[in-house]
Amino acid sequence: MATSPEGDFLRPPSDEEYSSVYREPSNYNPLDTFKLPTGQDRHYQQQYGDMYFLRLAKLKPAVEKVAVEAWEGFSIAGERARRVDRVLDVRQGELCWVAGTIYMDMPLKPNILDDLTKDNFTLAPPPRPSYLDPAHPELTQIMLEDESGRLRLTGSMLRSAQLATGAIIAVLGTENSNGDFEAIDIKVPDLPRQPQRWERDTSKSTQKHSKSKIAFVSGLGITGNSSDSLSLELLTDYLLGYMGSPDAATITRLVIAGNSLGASTTIDVNENEAGSKKKNAPKKYGYDASAYNASPITQLDSFLSEILPSIPVTLMPGASDPANFSLPQQGIHRAMFPRARAYCAPPPATGQSPEPGWFDSVTNPWEGDIEGWRLWGSSGQNVDDVLRYLDFADEYGNGESADGDMDARIKIMEAMLRWRCGVPTAPDTIWSYPFQEDDPFVMQSCPHIFFAGNQPKFKTTIIEGDSPLKSSGADTEMTDADDDNPGIRVRLLSIPEFKKTGELVLVDAETLEVEVVKFGTFAGKEDKQ
Repeated sequence: MATSPEGDFLRPPSDEEYSSVYREPSNYNPLDTFKLPTGQDRHYQQQYGDMYFLRLAKLKPAVEKVAVEAWEGFSIAGERARRVDRVLDVRQGELCWVAGTIYMDMPLKPNILDDLTKDNFTLAPPPRPSYLDPAHPELTQIMLEDESGRLRLTGSMLRSAQLATGAIIAVLGTENSNGDFEAIDIKVPDLPRQPQRWERDTSKSTQKHSKSKIAFVSGLGITGNSSDSLSLELLTDYLLGYMGSPDAATITRLVIAGNSLGASTTIDVNENEAGSKKKNAPKKYGYDASAYNASPITQLDSFLSEILPSIPVTLMPGASDPANFSLPQQGIHRAMFPRARAYCAPPPATGQSPEPGWFDSVTNPWEGDIEGWRLWGSSGQNVDDVLRYLDFADEYGNGESADGDMDARIKIMEAMLRWRCGVPTAPDTIWSYPFQEDDPFVMQSCPHIFFAGNQPKFKTTIIEGDSPLKSSGADTEMTDADDDNPGIRVRLLSIPEFKKTGELVLVDAETLEVEVVKFGTFAGKEDKQ
């Protein structure tokens, strides 16, 4: 018998009995903040501009409250600043402040009106790394608008201010002889009230989960090829506890933040192996079933059906997933998952609200409670688009592009929270549903965890209610925070693409501390000549 210094190496099976390991239960309470009407109740004949008026009506009182507290009694050369109700009521030479919506006219920004004049149909605009033209920075114009009109903003402080189309702000300054408004200071609505933990689940507040964790992953990028197998198998084995890690049993829920598919679900059947084009074959009813590529969604369904018996999953769609393109993207239909849909909640009875399932296909963006904490997150389109309005190269001085600068992305996520708007550039440069009665992108409450998926790298930080947004000059005093909830703290999470980084993000459900689990293979040492 072969032996080792530690004892027997080859030995018969042990009679020792091991205790069973059970996963912590998941406390999950989603919100239908971004769920659109179904069937004939969903209309697209409305004007998109109404969204900005809804946003202004909702956030103008909040930003005016901040402005009054900051600028009441402010004077320059004996002239006191006065409040102006509308942007067109500003008078030349008078020190005043006014609230409105930011609109940025930029040379490289896509314009739907230009597309309509050139083509009879319009496709999704191609993504640009930036809307700024570095050769002609003077072409970028920042304007403040409300229901009365627009007012162009100027001033040196605008260079350091984080602004994007759709942000609601208050501006202090005076109109010059050119009819432009010289900005002296800017205020934003700042963080809204943050709900207490377990506020919507009072019956569960006594439950203790000292070791429970929430897992986040994005950008699985499943293509249906063999290249996906190893990384998905490693992730599957870890979540199911096959790797022997004690953390697996503490994960109460997995949140997949978009871009689960990495390849198109359609293939070109008119292209042969040599790459040449064949004559287009006739299509029955305008649809060619042979052009559908089921491999990516089939592999995603297999991955979900393998982990779902052990761990609940919240699945968000992304830009590359089979869902509607415009925000808010609705959940991927359960018909796409013939195996995993067994874990979805059954249709609700008439007159009853739906119950969340073990497998919950949700919207993008999404808002809800996990382990009592309020979460607000997206698949990353909102962060990517706002970054195209800004240039951080001069600020950080590192020569990196804004798309690859993680400090810039975290800074933008903080700005969105203080703007109280998760998707400020919709519907201008992000396609959106034309809401008429309410703008769901306006944050009614401040989340405890604010995340964005499909980012280049992992990054996290904590912001607090009394920390100012330095770039916009917001003061440290909170506006809508209740006196019994003074300590607003938000965990910001930039979740990387799993396809490129192999990283899974774990958040402790008690302390909100974050750790990253990285999956990869050893590539071997390079041969040295």
